[in-house]
Amino acid sequence: MNVDGLKIVDATLRDGGLVNDFAFDDSFVKALYQANLAAGVDYMEFGYRASRRQFDPCAFGKWKFTSDQDVWEAIGEKDPRMKLSIMVDVGRTDFREDIAPRKDSPIDLFRVATYMETMPEAIEMINYISSLGYETTCNIMAISKCTDEQIAKALYSLAATPALAIYVVDSYGALYPKQARKLTRLYHNILAPVGKEVGMHAHNNQQCAFANTIEARDCGAKWLDGTAFGMGRGAGNCHLEALLGCLNGKKYHIEPLLRLIQEQMLPMKEAGIVWGYNTSYLLTGLANQHPRMAIAATKEKDYEYVEQFKVLSYQ
Repeated sequence: MNVDGLKIVDATLRDGGLVNDFAFDDSFVKALYQANLAAGVDYMEFGYRASRRQFDPCAFGKWKFTSDQDVWEAIGEKDPRMKLSIMVDVGRTDFREDIAPRKDSPIDLFRVATYMETMPEAIEMINYISSLGYETTCNIMAISKCTDEQIAKALYSLAATPALAIYVVDSYGALYPKQARKLTRLYHNILAPVGKEVGMHAHNNQQCAFANTIEARDCGAKWLDGTAFGMGRGAGNCHLEALLGCLNGKKYHIEPLLRLIQEQMLPMKEAGIVWGYNTSYLLTGLANQHPRMAIAATKEKDYEYVEQFKVLSYQ
């Protein structure tokens, strides 16, 4: 598969952090960083930069609030082979106070996450963060709940910003490859004429995350997200090792991720950290609903799938 222009983004610390409240050991973070470097990953996302006024730092690990100093301590020194990113949610970050100019930071890219209704605030953030010298992209969340008209309006607005790429984000794991193809083409047709690219961030509620990511790639998406062993909220994400395996060759290499899974991810699973596909997540994906019900059912070991389906069917 042609890899020209692709940007593979590892979101393990960020999306995976939603599973364990960002309580990753320093040794794991360093191992993940080295594995990504060896695998040829283009960007590694070092969690969120959330507001300490809104979220209790005692309730989360440091990667919920990722500081520049945290990143420096994890990487030692900057390796030019891979860029570093952080995600900021609209309304959940003190971006004007907590982001230093790029020349003083190890971070290269800020990814702004927004829902459709907060698009004006997202554009404000993108413009401000870009003015500090950073690369920016935008993740439009819960895209499966949006109409084509809403999407097109948002994309034309974002096309006027410095954002490098805009992501199709299947927050609920509700998309099938046919829908991923349609959305990617819609994004591409609006963004490509102004020199912007398309990204795909997929969730695995219906076990379509990898298929949707590859489908998006074949339709012109250049920014592809994955997480090690699929670690991410609820049903998890596109498995980074599957993505690297599909692209394995001169630029990308699967072996470092396989080693990381063996030495780091399997022990994490055995220690009781839970993520990944199950039937409850399938049902929320089918219903195009937020996975909160499935997350609760999984935690409570509720296997009353028919009852869950009935409840979701009436929402």
